[in-house]
Amino acid sequence: MLRRSKRIKLEKNYDVDDVAIPKLESDGHDGPSPPRKRKARSNVVASSSSVKLEEVDFEITTVPSKKPKKQVSPRRPKPIQQSLAVPHPAPLRWREAYDTIKRMRANIVAPVDTMGCDQAQLKEVDPKSQRFSTLVSLMLSSQTRDEVTDAAVGRLREGLGGSITVDAVLAADDTTISEAIAKVGFWRRKTQYIKQTAKRLRDDFDSDVPRTVDELCSLPGVGPKMAFLALQVAWKINVGIGVDVHVHRITNRLGWHKPPTKTPEETRLNLQSWLPTELHPEINHLLVGFGQTICLPVGPRCDECELSSGLCPSARKITKTAKIRKIAATSTTKGGPKVEITLEEQTEEKLFEPLADAPSPLSDIE
Repeated sequence: MLRRSKRIKLEKNYDVDDVAIPKLESDGHDGPSPPRKRKARSNVVASSSSVKLEEVDFEITTVPSKKPKKQVSPRRPKPIQQSLAVPHPAPLRWREAYDTIKRMRANIVAPVDTMGCDQAQLKEVDPKSQRFSTLVSLMLSSQTRDEVTDAAVGRLREGLGGSITVDAVLAADDTTISEAIAKVGFWRRKTQYIKQTAKRLRDDFDSDVPRTVDELCSLPGVGPKMAFLALQVAWKINVGIGVDVHVHRITNRLGWHKPPTKTPEETRLNLQSWLPTELHPEINHLLVGFGQTICLPVGPRCDECELSSGLCPSARKITKTAKIRKIAATSTTKGGPKVEITLEEQTEEKLFEPLADAPSPLSDIE
């Protein structure tokens, strides 16, 4: 904004000590005085005792001050949904199927039984380290087999000096962590997640694992499945079901969701609405082991599964056929007749046919 003062002409003599620049009027701008540019044009006749100002002209340029930018606070993560507005009805004969799986699992040792996330804490002494190692094991398990995850946790513990602690992770460089977990899926990304999570735990949670689902899900690389399992294993807190690809696949094959669910989160909310609360901590471990040994993602062993007798609508019908193979051999003796021998070998072949009303099996999606 440009303001121009009136031209004034002074003919009066002033003593040198009395000369002063006229005070400029405020332009209404609050705060500190804005920068000004002044041009002075004067014709001054000076003597030892007086100064004569004939003409003074002032030109003032004002620069408006910039308003400070508002600091935008980080967006809070959306709370994890805990229940459905309309509960899903309990499936027919679900308890019979559940108990059948439990009976079969009692005779099966699956990888999750010896190398699951609950095993990582057993080699730690300090309670905080036990909880943190459980969380790290869960973070590494995403899209990774239990055998690979367990080996990676062991190498990481060795690389950190014998114990998986928040301070040890922060003190280690990225290369140490990356080399230890290089066999797991997305190991580069998980290296950053583990470092960032350790920093958050140190700064915001007194170097310990949080005790709520929302706080756990605010950590880098931690989703609802990991949060619910971490609370159950590390804190013995039961507030929901950890649903992974095995639980998602098997419960859909059993027809427990109408209509079939498309994501593990949909599966979790359905199950939590009707499955008794006391079964929430064990269903993940139960179905993961069942999915690792019997109800495989590809080529499920329906012929070995007791649910095939009518409890599983996705069970494949088994048809045994006899196949005869003929083997011909020729034998000759010196000076004797030529003898041809034909052998028949009978084998059984199993053919699997899905039931007509069975839903299509779901593949593993992490």
